[in-house]
Amino acid sequence: MNKYYLLLILLMTTFFGCKQDQNQANKNLAPVVEEPLRKPGDFSLPDWAISANLYEVNLRQYTKEGTFNAFVEHLPRLQEMGVDILWFMPIYPISKAKRKGPLGSYYAVSDYKAVNPEFGSMKDFDRMVEAIHAHGMRIILDWVPNHTGWDHAWITEHKDWYTQDSLGNIIDPIDPGTGESWGWTDVADLNYDNEEMRAEMIKDMSYWVTDKKIDGFRMDVAHNVPDDFWREVRDGLFSYGRPLFMLAEAEMENHRNRRYFHAGYGWSMHHMLNEIAKGTKKPSYIDTLLLEDKKKYNKGFNIQFTSNHDENTWNGTVMERMGEAHLTFAALTHTLTGMPLVYGGQEEPLSKRLKFFEKDEIGFGKYEYADFYTRLNKLKHENPSIWNGKHGGPPNRMLIDNESVYAFIRHKEGYKVIGLFNLTDKPTVVKLPVGLKGINVMTGQSLRWMADTELELDPWQFYVIKNK
Repeated sequence: MNKYYLLLILLMTTFFGCKQDQNQANKNLAPVVEEPLRKPGDFSLPDWAISANLYEVNLRQYTKEGTFNAFVEHLPRLQEMGVDILWFMPIYPISKAKRKGPLGSYYAVSDYKAVNPEFGSMKDFDRMVEAIHAHGMRIILDWVPNHTGWDHAWITEHKDWYTQDSLGNIIDPIDPGTGESWGWTDVADLNYDNEEMRAEMIKDMSYWVTDKKIDGFRMDVAHNVPDDFWREVRDGLFSYGRPLFMLAEAEMENHRNRRYFHAGYGWSMHHMLNEIAKGTKKPSYIDTLLLEDKKKYNKGFNIQFTSNHDENTWNGTVMERMGEAHLTFAALTHTLTGMPLVYGGQEEPLSKRLKFFEKDEIGFGKYEYADFYTRLNKLKHENPSIWNGKHGGPPNRMLIDNESVYAFIRHKEGYKVIGLFNLTDKPTVVKLPVGLKGINVMTGQSLRWMADTELELDPWQFYVIKNK
């Protein structure tokens, strides 16, 4: 056969092969449907957050390159996994003055209206946001309102915007409980008695909403910033009519009840689950906490998690803290209450503590738990009984005469999810008080158990069951 003819066939095969791959990729895209602008000041939860899950992105460690462009390559698989909201740890330039480690902390911001050049350019960021939306996901940015890095322009231009000691020296943040430094010596504490600083802070936030089309914020150290500032933030950001999702890194009733934030952190639940995993608390303590939350909050919900960047780096991986129970508690946090959070890498799994001030790549490749999280995210999307906050059904405790087992049922509009969890490291037998039937979410198998059935549960074994 003529060599030129062979070359032509090869070129045509390559072209149509690439075209087919591109067509398949395009089929996988499900761009976000923009909600109409709302009446200015409308703080209600965005429609897209009602059945959403949250996924934290540690960009520096996510890929070998640690860039916006490299992260975009992961969007198809994250879409496949059912991820809804991507929370990016701070993407702003990092202060060089008083920097910790070779790369510094994301949270030592030197400019609120720029991006860290190590991550790429602002055009790269814009393209990433466009790609995230094209894949049907939303993006919220980690904002750092409590402090800035030591080479932020405000340090020299507006010294009165910072907290100072009796000698007029700008200081690092103070723990209000002890009156001593937190030890965050790489950042300078902002002075919230200064109205000009507050206004400029909100102006900088607005830039990302109006010009960069992000979908909300996660507010760092929200508990250390005055409540009345959060009212100003809400009134400022929601004056544009864009539906935004607001998350506080805090567990304070005013944040939710006064409608400053849609969600807070489920720290109490997280710490309790760690204790249950160690065997130092009984599963029944979950009921105590749920009752306390019901009395404490009348709006919003908490995010629930087994890990995040702080927990992983400073307190240990889920394997260190929860041992063989880590998937059991992941299933519980996805179904019991609130919005579930996955720390980027848990699907791999992330079996090491990521370094905070230097490069330490996650090292994706196995995706061993991707199917596990895909099944839970799919359930979240399709079953209104476990939707977020008031949009889901409350967890009703199933009374079982076995203190090792925690069981609940959630109902909403004909939908039902049943959770049955052995929360101990020992096998146990549970006698069902009622008949149960449905589909095992983790296997897809149909289940049917009569009342008084005795189930043998292995250590940390669980069932998540849906009725349709």
